[in-house]
Amino acid sequence: MKSSHRLGALAALAILSVSTIAACRTAPAATAPQWHTCQGGGLDPRQECGTISVPLDYDHPEGEQITLAVSRIRSAHPESRHGVLLLVPGGPGGTGLDLPTTWGAKLPAALRDTYDLVSFDPRGVGASTTADCRIDRADLALERFRGWPSPDGDISANIAVSQRIAKACADNGGTLVRTMGTRTEARDMDRIRAALGEDRISAWGESYGTYATSVYATLFGGRTDRILLDSNDDPDPERVERTWNANYAVGVRDRFPDFARWAADAGNPDRLVDTPEAMLGEFLGLAARLDRDPLPWPGSETGRLTGNGLRQALLDALYRDAAFPALARVIRAARTSATLPDPQPAPPESLLQQRTAVAVGTICNDSAWPTKLSDYADAVMRSRAEDPLTAGLPQNVSPCAFWPYPPAAKTVVDSNGPANVLLVQNLRDVATPYSGALNLRNAYGARARMITVDAGGHGAYPSPNTCANAAVEHFLRDGTRPDQDLTCR
Repeated sequence: MKSSHRLGALAALAILSVSTIAACRTAPAATAPQWHTCQGGGLDPRQECGTISVPLDYDHPEGEQITLAVSRIRSAHPESRHGVLLLVPGGPGGTGLDLPTTWGAKLPAALRDTYDLVSFDPRGVGASTTADCRIDRADLALERFRGWPSPDGDISANIAVSQRIAKACADNGGTLVRTMGTRTEARDMDRIRAALGEDRISAWGESYGTYATSVYATLFGGRTDRILLDSNDDPDPERVERTWNANYAVGVRDRFPDFARWAADAGNPDRLVDTPEAMLGEFLGLAARLDRDPLPWPGSETGRLTGNGLRQALLDALYRDAAFPALARVIRAARTSATLPDPQPAPPESLLQQRTAVAVGTICNDSAWPTKLSDYADAVMRSRAEDPLTAGLPQNVSPCAFWPYPPAAKTVVDSNGPANVLLVQNLRDVATPYSGALNLRNAYGARARMITVDAGGHGAYPSPNTCANAAVEHFLRDGTRPDQDLTCR
């Protein structure tokens, strides 16, 4: 970005920040949740749940209010409690109500008691006021929603799906979907802070939660304490989520060699190939065969395993090493047209509807998307040639090309604010690649330090890497960051 444009963006941001805070001041006062025992199994018995009210539309803060579901596990030692650590879920469209239990279990006991662990279901999903675009059930399948092109690269079917989803959200999503966005989530986070009676709040965001937390730390920097960001999204101020979609090509390129080495390991009971180099051709050949002749796969989202279904299965498996064996079993069965393993059960349709409405509303409202369909078609063909594993997906059309609403005001993450941010990032992350994380690190400037972990997968803390774990925990315990960016090998 040219320096003059950058200065203009920063000036606009300063004005927007003032208006944001003013809007929050004119909203009804945040009241403390009435805490009660959470419903559901597998939760820490100490976890409590409650609700708060937030404006449906922050442009009209005294108007209709909606409900946010919140949860907490209080410090067992209030005499040594430092404050609140807000756990910010990924997505957009992820739920957070269980995070005090699940993320809390990742922390050492002594560190866990440093904070009240608090999380929430973002607006639109879970136990909060829910969104529903009433999208056709078939279009909710990841193989269709994600926008995998046809085997020959044609995107006509993707255009049709994207048009249907955009129209469903415009017809059925109402004001809730129209007002979705990362700036709105940041304002909701500040309402949680106020409802808890905290002047400042610490936050731990993961994946999309790193962007939501970064927008919060930009708009409300003076209300932040310690900011931990794990698996970091690119904050590109012009493209935002468009960049994230494109980054899947980078992430798969970075991460696939980890799977190939695992698949060629002589001691691996699920070994697929003799050498890592053979895995690429093996995978591409099998996907091409399934493009021509899909296999029945009862219980899966589409009822069959296509080439794109296999590509989506690879994308899912590259998020974590523990998913490699399940993918290998699918590949082995598909090679011989044998009975495929049972697929993972899909979430209930109501939850899929909520997650999709929130995801579409957020990514389409956060930035403007191109509308010229021939540009998408050309970009898909180039991407297919450059990155055959992702087959053009990262450049394909989305519902945002047909979104009828203008984008929300942008928030430019920058270096203005307290130096209290720590990023932790795997080198080979399929969803939030290292190159994009560096852009967030650079946007923060002296406000941040970054811990780079020589590992693959999505989610860098906690990990088997004691160097990274120690640096993260030192920061959460007393706010001390490394003197300079740190690489843990």
